[in-house]
Amino acid sequence: MDVEEALEFVDHLALTTTGKHLDSLQKAILRGAWDNQKYKEIAQHHNRSEKYVKEVGFKLWKLLSIALGEEQVSKANFRAKLENLRVGNISLFGNGCIHIGNISADSSQSSKKLQSEPQEKKKFNEKTSNSEPKVHLDLADAPEPNLFYNRTSELTTLENWILGRTRLITILGLSGIGKTALTLQLISQIQHEFDYIIWRSLRNSPPLASLQTDLIKFLSQQQETNPPNPPLSRGGEEIQPLSPRRGEEIQPLSPPLSKGGLGGVINYLRSHRCLIILDDLQTIFSSGQLAGNYQPGYENYGTFFKQIAESSHNSCLILLSWEKPREIAALEGENRPCKSLQLNGLGPEAQEIFREKGLAEPEKWSELIDLYRGNPLWLNIIATLIQDLFGGSVSEFLSYDTLFLGDLESLLHQQCDRLTASEQQVISWLASTPEPADISKIPENLQLSRAELLNVMQSLGRRSLVETVQQNGRSHFTIVPVIREYITNKK
Repeated sequence: MDVEEALEFVDHLALTTTGKHLDSLQKAILRGAWDNQKYKEIAQHHNRSEKYVKEVGFKLWKLLSIALGEEQVSKANFRAKLENLRVGNISLFGNGCIHIGNISADSSQSSKKLQSEPQEKKKFNEKTSNSEPKVHLDLADAPEPNLFYNRTSELTTLENWILGRTRLITILGLSGIGKTALTLQLISQIQHEFDYIIWRSLRNSPPLASLQTDLIKFLSQQQETNPPNPPLSRGGEEIQPLSPRRGEEIQPLSPPLSKGGLGGVINYLRSHRCLIILDDLQTIFSSGQLAGNYQPGYENYGTFFKQIAESSHNSCLILLSWEKPREIAALEGENRPCKSLQLNGLGPEAQEIFREKGLAEPEKWSELIDLYRGNPLWLNIIATLIQDLFGGSVSEFLSYDTLFLGDLESLLHQQCDRLTASEQQVISWLASTPEPADISKIPENLQLSRAELLNVMQSLGRRSLVETVQQNGRSHFTIVPVIREYITNKK
């Protein structure tokens, strides 16, 4: 089946079901879905807003779901759904009759029937008239969204990964860099690609079994006391009443809650397209060990992440962390379904923070952004300090010889306190070195072998505490001014 045959088939199906042919925009959406175009591209080509195109698309997928008796037809699976209908099971006749398997429909008769039965037509239109897709959200653990500053390239990268069926994404960066704000913005842009979205924080270090049970309860919308095999929903209609969560009507998924544990979660990820966000991942890692080592009793999280990355499904797990899990590096690759995004600071767009705070001397703002590496939280804290103590004068603040940290010290302590003794030695060495350091030349006072130094440098990189600089074709390493000031003050 090619795209023209698909359009002809869907047009006949629409005429049979609604009494109307597809319009030009509906056909454009179908062509775009067939060619894996984004809604944004379709909207630009047809001079429509992206939001409007998404609304029309949602109604179209709902129409197809109902007409084909499929539980969920979407932009992402439209082509596969039609290609899976064997050519021998579909017949299109010039008199407007469609035959799918053992189902036959005459478009002219169906149109008359719908016109003569207004209640049936009204019922169908109600099914397809929602302005937004029915995405089931549980963002109870998500922080309140802060102001979002331009992250266009990062959002595009993440959206492309998700649409490309990346199964595990890790977003890494120091506290305050904007991981949460970026992910919340991402959800608002891609939520209609998913059936279920759940955000969970690991700040209290839940055992994996507790997390899995919580995930399954949301995805199945069951309580442990419910019958183990609730009936499924079909075509968007609930067969059995369910307890709503957060004001939404939730449809049960299969398999039942009794199939718990890792295998149970994977089965849910296969049966529907789910997006799971796990925040504060660093809390299940050990302090005093190299980055990404789990606390005793939490090693099974590594197996959990590995199986989600390697199993076949169309769902996605996003991890937000200060440091990268050790097993993730082995799973990543250009053509592999596991990827990491190292989130760096803001550029000129960070000036919006200073405008909001009412700081003076815009010509000095870029220097301030560079010193604090564009970290939105750091800049907000420092901008408040400048307003409170220097009347908003950035030049007066910058006239001091030392870099002022203020409330940043407690934030930096949380991250630097996790370091091993060897990491503390190396980061102290980097803090005392004014120029980027060449790690091929190991200072005698470090008393580390070359292998030990390489392990430490890799760990500090996974904690986002060092920066790499290329000099004369070689990698040199340094630390940002804020970290340098913090380490120097501790000596």
